[in-house]
This record gives sequence, structure tokens and C-alpha cells, in this order.
Amino acid sequence: MTDYSYLYGQRRALPADGSYESYFDLSRTAFVSIDMHEGHLSESPNCPCPAPRARAIIDEVNAVHRRGRDLGARVVHVRTGLRPSGADDVNGIPSAWRLPFAEYVGGIPNVDQHALEGTEWTNIVTEVLPGDEIVSSKKRLSAFYPTDLDFLLRQMDIRTVVLTGCMTDCCILNSAFDASNHNYRVIVVRDCVAGTNDELEKAALTIISLNLGLVMDANDLVDSWLSRRDDDSVEVASTPLTFSE
Repeated sequence: MTDYSYLYGQRRALPADGSYESYFDLSRTAFVSIDMHEGHLSESPNCPCPAPRARAIIDEVNAVHRRGRDLGARVVHVRTGLRPSGADDVNGIPSAWRLPFAEYVGGIPNVDQHALEGTEWTNIVTEVLPGDEIVSSKKRLSAFYPTDLDFLLRQMDIRTVVLTGCMTDCCILNSAFDASNHNYRVIVVRDCVAGTNDELEKAALTIISLNLGLVMDANDLVDSWLSRRDDDSVEVASTPLTFSE
């Protein structure tokens, strides 16, 4: 079985010398799904920080999580959660993205409500099953800051993190850097992350592919996992993942 990933935007076969074998140890692998909540994904005109490209990958994220769970991977959902007082952000030292990003998209009328605890905007949209874990204290761009994600992953004996969610050029990229700096093996599922636009998505994935870990299509990742199964003890859905290019 050949494993495939993207390097500088080009899909290529991974070396067959076993150097990437540790990336595919399902017993020590967890999805880290980032900010797939109503604050980004709601279609309401009051959505405080719309991420329309991420709305388009909800089904794909759910599908790859299901296949991963079937094979033994864990799923951790990380979402931003800010104090209702605003002290974590707009009534303290505001997040750096708030001014320039709002300018770029032409203004966000309800942006001060983004990710406030106790509001509908923190509801996770993707599937959360009883065996999943939730980290809800993300305050800035990385899933690791200032959350207990690293503690949780180490308690779960996780060494490979598989990133899904939004936004590719922002929270995914920052989380990939932090995961790599914490010495986790990093896989980003290329068709299960979404960002600002094509240009920035490609740039972020290129950086990740060169410096931080593997960038893989969902089908290739599942195929790599399946090729390493040595028994039939886990029942796996037979329907293949089908994602648009």
C-alpha cells in the first residue's frame, strides 16, 4: 500500500522506507476539530464571524470523523469560548484579527458577540458523540492556547493529531505550529479544512506541508489506516468517502 500526501501543493507518494510509519498509529491518534460552531457556521445574518467556506465541509468533516472512530481514532472538538463580560477579548485586549479581518470582509455587524459563552454561537454544529471530548476554553488562534488540550492529549496517550475544521489560514495553521512545537505528529486533512479563500488556503497548506507535518486527502488518510489493519475486529463502514476536488 502506498501512502499519499501533498508537498508544496503536489500530491506525491510518501517514501516507502517507513520513515512516516509513526504518523499512522491509530492507537495514538486523535482528530482535533477546530471551531466548527454556530459562531462561524450559522447562516443567520447575525452570525458574528461567518465562515461560509467552512459551512461547505460540515458533511465531509462528519464523514472522516466517523471513519476514524470506526477504526479506533479519538475525536476532540475544540471551540472558542469567551467570558460573557468580554474581558477575554473586546473588553480587555482585543484579538488582533478583529480589526483587519473585519475590514477585509467589509465589516461584521455582530462581531462583538463572537464565541461568548452562554450564547447560541458556541454550539458545535458537527457531530459530537458520547465518546468524544470537548475543549471549550480556546481564546485566541491556536487550539492549544490557553486551553488544556495538550494535557488532555497526553492523558489519552495521543502522539498524532489530525486537524479538521476552520480556518485553514488562521486557527488550523496556528494549531499545526503549536502541535508541532509540542512535538506531536501533525496531519491536516486537506478537504476537511476551510479558510478565507483559495489563495490563503493553499499558502497555509503549503507551509504546513513543508514545516509541520502531512497534508492528506481524507480518502488517502483512511486508505492508509485501512492498509495497516491486521484483523477484522473493528467494523468499518463500507461506503467510501466522496469529496469534491
